[in-house]
Amino acid sequence: MDTFLEQLPIVIHSLNTGFLQTMKLFFVTLLGAVPLGLLISFGTLSEFAPVRVFLNLLIWVVRGTPLMIQLLIIYYFPGLVLKNPVWGGGEAGRFAASAVAFVINYACYFSEIFRGGIISIPLGQDEAGMVLGMTKTQIFFRIKLLQMIKRILPPMSNEILTLVKDTSLARIIALQEVIWAGQAFMKGSQGISGAIWPLFFTAVYYLACNGLLTLLFNRAERKLEYFR
Repeated sequence: MDTFLEQLPIVIHSLNTGFLQTMKLFFVTLLGAVPLGLLISFGTLSEFAPVRVFLNLLIWVVRGTPLMIQLLIIYYFPGLVLKNPVWGGGEAGRFAASAVAFVINYACYFSEIFRGGIISIPLGQDEAGMVLGMTKTQIFFRIKLLQMIKRILPPMSNEILTLVKDTSLARIIALQEVIWAGQAFMKGSQGISGAIWPLFFTAVYYLACNGLLTLLFNRAERKLEYFR
């Protein structure tokens, strides 16, 4: 017990540092993937066939292959194949590669959710907006957007909760997120070795984060009941 209490402050400090990296990757992914996913969804609905075909092919490839493989390719391909290690070997480079992989991956998933939300709005609303002299942009942002948000919120919230957990995959390229920090105490970190209990503590961080996000999404759904 004494040993546990002595080790606890060291473990908590290390896990907090790792969780900050996890949250940083999470927020950067959201900030990049949401707008990119919306643009991709517009592209898949485009009447310009080359753009539509290319984006549908990209979505098919990204959704059909594991995120872990995408991480490894994005991080190692420039250095090993192109002989141009654009990411470098430091933590900043690993984070940048992880962010690029996560943004592309989640943008493709989000785009399909956005596309489903857009096409679920009745065409009569577009026609009514045009009769009133509104442009397609005005119709989208003033009439369709909030209705679309209500319809896509459940699947979006599910993907975002999954994203919190998927950040742990970044450890495959040695990004020191929270699970990396917890597992390090099994191998001998900061004078502690053979300790598995810090790894179980990492689950508390994920549960707390996803619990808070669930409460926020539930509140948002109640706010959007107006568009029922």
